[in-house]
Amino acid sequence: MKKTIYYILLSLFFISTSFAFPAAEDGDCPEGFAPLLNGEDLRGWMGMTSISPYEMDKMTDEELLAKTRADWLETKDHWWMEDGVLMNDGHGAFLTTEKKYGDIELLIEYKTVAMADSGVYLRTTPQVQIWDYTEEGGKWESGADKGSGGLWNNSPGSPGKDPLVLADRPFGEWNSLRIIQVGERTTVYLNDELVVNHARMENYWNRDLPLRRTGHIQLQTHGGEIAWRNIYVREIGWTEAREILAEKSDAGYKKIFNGQDLEGWKGPLDNYTVEDGTVLCKPDHGGTIYYDEMLTDFKVRLEFKLPPAGNNGLAIRYPGEGDTAYVGMTELQIIDNSAPEYIGRLDARQYHGSVYGMIAAKKGYQYPVGVWNFEEVTVKGSRIKVELNGTVILDGDVKDVTDFMHDRPHPGKDRTSGYFGFAGHNDPVRYRNVYLKKLDD
Repeated sequence: MKKTIYYILLSLFFISTSFAFPAAEDGDCPEGFAPLLNGEDLRGWMGMTSISPYEMDKMTDEELLAKTRADWLETKDHWWMEDGVLMNDGHGAFLTTEKKYGDIELLIEYKTVAMADSGVYLRTTPQVQIWDYTEEGGKWESGADKGSGGLWNNSPGSPGKDPLVLADRPFGEWNSLRIIQVGERTTVYLNDELVVNHARMENYWNRDLPLRRTGHIQLQTHGGEIAWRNIYVREIGWTEAREILAEKSDAGYKKIFNGQDLEGWKGPLDNYTVEDGTVLCKPDHGGTIYYDEMLTDFKVRLEFKLPPAGNNGLAIRYPGEGDTAYVGMTELQIIDNSAPEYIGRLDARQYHGSVYGMIAAKKGYQYPVGVWNFEEVTVKGSRIKVELNGTVILDGDVKDVTDFMHDRPHPGKDRTSGYFGFAGHNDPVRYRNVYLKKLDD
């Protein structure tokens, strides 16, 4: 309720300052994209001094509105349109889209000067780096020699922090960025050169949490003049997001469910059915079916679709009989986190993606019920990682677990081998496009 009131007040403020109307149509806008600049003024944008979105979450409506007003007063003194080009003198609050975005493709052209340092924030989080790549710029010790386009605020040595190639053009020339972000997975092209390849963008504000589901696009000010033009955004839908994640997935997977029958699988197969290329439990049936290949370390990727309140699970290192949540290494939850009968009533270690009863996954990254989700699971030694729709929601080690739900022990958690399968719980949860990659070959 608080944020609803805030946005009503904010809208009234925007109207009174006449800059938050949608950007005008641009005849050069690529098909499927929306222009973020109208060539005349700053409508559609606001100012925001650098602040953690978690701090903003704690603010009252009055505090948020006061900050917005103060930031705008600072912004309009340092940002302006000149002959259809957005200009910034290197100072002031960051120019920030009024709208929040999730999965997107973003096109931007920029031109900067020697000694400049800037960037593009995604989901209100730093950043795709822009800076002076020359030795004279004085920031080679920080990685400027590698060029712009990297996810500079990622941890040292992590994928994406440093661009793959130096692709900056000389000062005075326009540079073009193409950014594709699905979940945390971020790909960046600078001047048509691939500089970041499907790397996770870390949550700078709290590295223990995944990147937020949505946030503002921001243009950073950092002491050097910079010009911007041709800024366009395209929101990526669920189907395309799954296609991108599947396309960018590792090589070496093999398909283990053929979409026609359960050839190669064992267990109570009569309790399951195959329909339209998917496998699911029959009504009021369940039990664990498993792919008939003993595994140690492996990755699996698949798509699943939940019915309302749907409940199922992934059997990890299952011995072939018994309750995999306890006798196997674990059962990874596949469950509708949005169901009213579950919200607030389950142990945190029972929600989707959790190592059942042992390690809780982060919530908030499922697609709506009835939409296919993309999930990738990595099992290596005693560690399990779950990536849902491009965002890592769990990365934990079962050997460190000493606190169990209901104090019930999990004797199978230290298993080093077993089968992969589906732990059905009577609900028609659907699976398709199931692929396996062994990591111990």
